[in-house]
Amino acid sequence: MNKEIKSPQNSYIKELVQLKEKSRERRKTEKFLIEGQREISLAIKGNYEIETILFIPELISELQINKLSSQHIILIEISKEVYQKLAHRDTTEGILAVAKSKPHDLKNIQFKTNNPLVIVAEAPEKPGNIGALLRTADAANVDAVIIANPKTDLYNPNIIRSSVGCIFTNQIATGSTSEIIEFLKQNNVNIYCAALQASVEYHTQDYKLATAIVVGTEATGLSNEWIDHSTQNIIIPMQGEIDSMNVSVAAGILIFEAVRQRRINY
Repeated sequence: MNKEIKSPQNSYIKELVQLKEKSRERRKTEKFLIEGQREISLAIKGNYEIETILFIPELISELQINKLSSQHIILIEISKEVYQKLAHRDTTEGILAVAKSKPHDLKNIQFKTNNPLVIVAEAPEKPGNIGALLRTADAANVDAVIIANPKTDLYNPNIIRSSVGCIFTNQIATGSTSEIIEFLKQNNVNIYCAALQASVEYHTQDYKLATAIVVGTEATGLSNEWIDHSTQNIIIPMQGEIDSMNVSVAAGILIFEAVRQRRINY
């Protein structure tokens, strides 16, 4: 018989609230929460280890949960009050999971081809932008997403939510700008920096060889270190009054130009 937890004041539930709210706790325990059936399913597909699933039996059955994975997972039936304490979204799917985080070291990145396509984002701050970037990366089927000088941990609930689980479908690494530049050069990856200075229009470049598209924040752009090591700075010509756009939108335009070129090539 499954364990049941009905009270939001339960000590285990209080521990999970800490996981939800504090990045320090997520780093210390190397665990995080996943909310939603699709997200849990993608995490399992991405070979994440699921420790526990908490569910509202009135909303989702044990049979449905067992279809998600052949892993041995602890199942805990919870009340709606407990769920509301742990859930991040307003919509009620009635299922949450406790999962073990993965290391995201550059050395773990494995390219399957000689001409990988990579997105690099330097110091993105807003979880929503990171999530949107991961959705774009999944849609374009890029080889890796690399976050330089991250300002938030990858298992922030807002990143998981805004990425609609694409945090689990992408090969992701983090590191300092210097480490990432060295990694890209060691792998003979051309570096195309989205920057205003000394730039050419993005569609004039050839992205069919190993390519990294590098984007910075709207507020500060890219650091000089990236500019100094850029193969070529590129720009999206603006047609209106403003001179920049949302980082995830810009990355999408640039990445899909590379995808378009590669389709023609093949």
